[in-house]
Parts: sequence; C-alpha cells; structure tokens
Amino acid sequence: MADLQRLAIAPHQIERQKVHLSAEQQHYLSRVLRLREGDKFIVMDGQGNSWLAKLKAETSKKSTVNAILEKEIFIQNELPIKLILISALPKGNNFDEIVRQSTELGVTHILPVISSRTLLKPSPQKLQRWQKIAREAAEQSERQVVPIIRETMEYSAALSLFDHQSLSNYYKYICVARNNYSSLLENLLDNQLPESIVIMTGPEGGWTNVEIEAAIATGFQAVSLGKRILRAVTAPLVALSLVTAVLEKRKV
Repeated sequence: MADLQRLAIAPHQIERQKVHLSAEQQHYLSRVLRLREGDKFIVMDGQGNSWLAKLKAETSKKSTVNAILEKEIFIQNELPIKLILISALPKGNNFDEIVRQSTELGVTHILPVISSRTLLKPSPQKLQRWQKIAREAAEQSERQVVPIIRETMEYSAALSLFDHQSLSNYYKYICVARNNYSSLLENLLDNQLPESIVIMTGPEGGWTNVEIEAAIATGFQAVSLGKRILRAVTAPLVALSLVTAVLEKRKV
C-alpha cells in the first residue's frame, strides 16, 4: 500500500464507515490526483488511525464525492514519544518551512512564539495556513499523526506551559548559539529517554540572556547545536534530526 495516495481528514468527517469529503478534498482527489470512482487511497484522521478507502460518487441535485472505508490499516511510522517544538517566529514566511520540515521529522506539537527579537507579527490566517502545511507534510511523509499547532503566544506564556511538577518526565532543551554548553546530542545519548522531549529554538539574532535565564529557571537545559551559527530556519531542523536519529536508533 506504499504507493497509495494519503489524505488527512478530521475525525468528524467519518460516519458509519463513510467519509464526507470537503469540496477542497474532492478537488484534490479528483482533479489533482486524478482518482476516479472505485480508486483506492489511504485515509488518516491525524490522531494515529488509518484506513483503506475507496472513492464513491453519489449523484443528487448536487454532485458530491464521498469515500467508503474498507478496512483499518495498522501502520506505525510515528516516534515512540511526544516531540514538542517551541520555535520563535523567523522573518517572512520562513515559519512555513519550519512547520513542513518538523512535521516530516515526527514532531507532535508546534508552538510558535514571539520573543524579544521576533520581527514578525503573524495574522490570524497564518495558523490556518500552517495547519494546512502540516496536513500536507504528514500525508507526504506517510505519518499517522498530524502535529497540533498552537496559536502564536508570547515567550513567557510558552515557558509557563512547561513550568509544572507534573512534567518531571519531560526533557526540556533550549538551543543556544555562541556558548560552551554541552551538545544536544551528548545529552540525548547520556540520558534515559523520557515520555516527551521539548526543543526550543530562537529567532534571528538568537535568544537574549534574559530569555535563556528564564528558560533555565523553568527547568530547561541550555544546549548547543554545534560550533557554527545556524539560521533560525535551520536550527529546528538540526535539533529535531538529532532527536529523531537517537529515538529510532534506540527503538524505545
């Protein structure tokens, strides 16, 4: 089934083994993918469940296209723990690429934050765009889970979400450039893996000292991603790649 197209839908679109497709999804399947009635594809609800589905055309006063779920498919391409990315918003539309790449690498939650050096103030429509990018990236990378993307929040608000004793089994890292901190890779290899890992990467110009100190006070460990200075778009890719490589090597 590896050659079948994948479509991420919302759970409420499934009713009694029948999938109610949106107009956009109908267009994508019939016009972009050129699927016809009876063709099969894979449906995933973004929460870990997947099914083999078949297109079914229904004609009434208004032509609609739906699909029938034929059987559940058990696929496991997800990482064994929750992987959370907190990323300061970079300039322009660069956060689009962060969403796309981090989804491909297995992230489960994405929190865009506004830091002291953030220049972008996103419009409310940005969240819908990022969610669409995450769905498409999940389909392309054959994931079963579509990452949850939070509303843009202030840096201090993001820290407060992870300042709680109940999160003791979370490993929390803030990636900092131009420092002598131990590397993220060393920390991942030296410790038993937890139930969740939180990675925080900064904006152009990096975190301020005040922001770094606030993160450490909240239980984050400051780590390095290497001797070179990485772009705000590159740092999440490097950090998440390291985490993914360690997780898949250990097969937790």
